[in-house]
Amino acid sequence: MTAIPTFTTERLLLRGVLLSDAAAYQKIFADFEVIKYLSSAVPWPYPENGAEFFIKNIVLPNQGKDRWNWGIFLKENPSELVGAVELFRPGKPENRGFWLAKKHWGKGYMTEAVRPVMDYAFTNLGFEKMVFANAVENTKSRRVKEKTGARFLEVKPANFVNPEITHSEYWELTKEEWQGP
Repeated sequence: MTAIPTFTTERLLLRGVLLSDAAAYQKIFADFEVIKYLSSAVPWPYPENGAEFFIKNIVLPNQGKDRWNWGIFLKENPSELVGAVELFRPGKPENRGFWLAKKHWGKGYMTEAVRPVMDYAFTNLGFEKMVFANAVENTKSRRVKEKTGARFLEVKPANFVNPEITHSEYWELTKEEWQGP
């Protein structure tokens, strides 16, 4: 596994996801409300060993190569995983994904978490632009994009864990827009 940097923000600690995070990852991720807006590539019902399999077979072999996956932890409890932020290169077409435990929604944690990840992507990883996506119904995810300066591009059909959700919004942010004049 290639190490990725640890980031500290005002309220959060972000560090590379480890196999030891699998139990906490599983506990949060197996909640339909948490993952209903994610791609239908995520199985539902979520398998009992889904997080362990994902971390062991997808995250760790690719960590720091073509994907970067940070666990999100509250500074006040740095041993309890509460979410994750992931970068992908190449995009799918999106270059970033994230999720957060339901009890932490609406507190601004995700906007706080993506800022150092975006800085790292543009400054250290050489991204010139990034594409983001969210289910049209996922207004919280949309707000993160708006608050971090992404530009809305279009709506396209897409498949999600919740089969009743059928369209995704696509957004873009360039290195120049992120870093400013």
